[in-house]
Amino acid sequence: MNIHRSGPVMSPSSAASPDPFPEAAAPLEEVCAPTPRDRAAALLFALSRRPPGDERPVLLAASRAWLGENGRPYGPGLPGVALILTPVATAAEGLWVMEQALRSGAVSLALGAVDGATLAQTRRLDFAAKEGGSVGLILPRLPEGLSAARRRWQVATALSAPDADDPRAPGRTRLAAEMTRGRGERPGLWMLEQDDETHRLRLADRLAGFRPPPIAGTGATSGLAA
Repeated sequence: MNIHRSGPVMSPSSAASPDPFPEAAAPLEEVCAPTPRDRAAALLFALSRRPPGDERPVLLAASRAWLGENGRPYGPGLPGVALILTPVATAAEGLWVMEQALRSGAVSLALGAVDGATLAQTRRLDFAAKEGGSVGLILPRLPEGLSAARRRWQVATALSAPDADDPRAPGRTRLAAEMTRGRGERPGLWMLEQDDETHRLRLADRLAGFRPPPIAGTGATSGLAA
């Protein structure tokens, strides 16, 4: 899944002249969900950071406890994505699996549902992603501590778009993606929606007088390494 432009970008800081959405993923990013109900949206956003046109598989390293709590991704719901699911016992094992996959260049995107990654560990992931020409993405529960990730995101579910044929029916899935930290970039908030025909996320068309609320608890304890 990729993100493509459709309509103006929405920003929490400036509705008149919003910043452009960073469509190209950095070698290493972090995405978290403010509440358990937002984790599916965060995973959808994470998968969208896959480089456009990259046919290499996607790897997800997650503990059995995480999989038991959140469920396993549903393969038929990921068209065009070959997913390698790797259950791990510890966060250290998950980070090692990510690092090896990224450095090998065998995957387009390596996701790790791990907590407590240190600055040194995230730097290793950043170097491995650059070496393998891939994208690494950490899915922690909370955005804590220093990280070598260039961007930190918090993703929350949003009201679906109205259905064009039936106003009482739900339309396209929408989510709010807030960049709370960005190295050399200004934080921003964007509304994204699922395109059912292309199976990609895209920037949602702007609604008159509508701006998504800031995601609760963003950036209070998070930081990025320079």
